[in-house]
Amino acid sequence: MNSNEYVKFITQTFVKYIEQPKDERKKHRQVKKDDKAPALYRWFGVLPYIFYYGFKRREKK
Repeated sequence: MNSNEYVKFITQTFVKYIEQPKDERKKHRQVKKDDKAPALYRWFGVLPYIFYYGFKRREKK
């Protein structure tokens, strides 16, 4: 891919994004945000996540 094709691709992507209605862009951003795993899980894996919920259950009892 040479530089002209890359610039063309970036321009097309940008124009496609700008042409979308503002509410559709916000909805898409919110869907992406909701689909993310919790930060503890993303950063450190499953183990701290398990400890966190185990500790949380003990506090309730």
